[in-house]
Amino acid sequence: MITTVELPGPATLWTRWATLAAAITAIGHDDVWTVGESGAHHDDGGGNWSHLALIEGDRAVLYGYDHEYSDTVSADPPVDLLEDAPAWLPWDDLTALAADDQLGYVLWHDGTNWQRAGYPDGLDDGLTSTAAQVLDDNATLAELGEFVFEWGEHTVSGPEEQTDVHTAAVRVLRTATTGELDGDALAALLGRLTEVTLDLAAGLAVATRGGLTPGTQPPVVAAGTRPSTRRVRKLSDHEHDKLVWAAMHEETERERPEPVPTGELGALVTWLRGRAPAGDGRCSLQVYADSSSLSGQAGEHEPAKRPGEGTFGPFREMGDLVRRLREAEADDAYGRWLFLHVETTAQSFTVERFYDSWPSWWEDNGISGPWRSNLKTEVDARELPWRPSWTALLDPGVAYRPAAS
Repeated sequence: MITTVELPGPATLWTRWATLAAAITAIGHDDVWTVGESGAHHDDGGGNWSHLALIEGDRAVLYGYDHEYSDTVSADPPVDLLEDAPAWLPWDDLTALAADDQLGYVLWHDGTNWQRAGYPDGLDDGLTSTAAQVLDDNATLAELGEFVFEWGEHTVSGPEEQTDVHTAAVRVLRTATTGELDGDALAALLGRLTEVTLDLAAGLAVATRGGLTPGTQPPVVAAGTRPSTRRVRKLSDHEHDKLVWAAMHEETERERPEPVPTGELGALVTWLRGRAPAGDGRCSLQVYADSSSLSGQAGEHEPAKRPGEGTFGPFREMGDLVRRLREAEADDAYGRWLFLHVETTAQSFTVERFYDSWPSWWEDNGISGPWRSNLKTEVDARELPWRPSWTALLDPGVAYRPAAS
């Protein structure tokens, strides 16, 4: 399903974009708003970006990604941003970004309307957070003002100067729109700056490259070619997690030799008895651990906290003891256990270790569980006969399917 989106036309977006690129380059920042042969680009330096390309045939494409707000990347069920997309898009770039989960939105303009793949309007794709400054004139003018007062570190002298800066910004955008941007217009906006080195020639070079100066045209990109097949996500990250977790529930533990008793086990048992909530030696421990993470769930006799001890005090002590035990019981062939259950009394204790499966006593809320990347590190360290049957499900490729474009 294709959805029509209300956005300014490509020429308007381009003019605003190139105007910002020219102005910010003139004050020494040539990697934030940029224009080049492949199009116009915005990079906030924090992993969030947007890109606009004018394509031959009076067409255009706008795409980008925000690592915090592009919820389309982790949508459940997955969203195919390139479903039914036209053949002339820059498919090589788009499919590579999508395969790396670095594509939050793709919109295309066929000369009439902006369109995109269909997904709920309430699902944030990151467009606004990465390209808001070019979506209307006021936002562009505000950004030009930011170049003066924030990026340029200029202290406003009063309301009159604020008005003057706004007037100068309007002039810059107006002359850019008519293809008549010049050094005088940029100087009227930026010439007041004293905390940065002003390079009007660099700014005008960008304006010329972007088609904003007399006798110039913006760069136009050749039409792309749709690939015969591409990789499409069939499982969201959460669906992939649940697939692995379900397999862990079904897995049967392989028989392993009981680990040799160690001082680390004795230290953990002693600690648990000392934390018995009723003071009678009865204490419970239920944990999941791998090389990078550790989590616990409350058992029947949860370790008691001591007066004045913070929330994480007992957990830190317990975590240190558990990690030491896990390393002490590690084996080069059959690896390290993932789940541990210990019950103590004043005179005895029992230990359950699970290397391959999800134990019945470990609650599964369907939301959180072992990370696939951590599990892969664990099972890859084992010899092949000791790897569980769900090992193959850890491959990231399981979440994708080949599809005709």
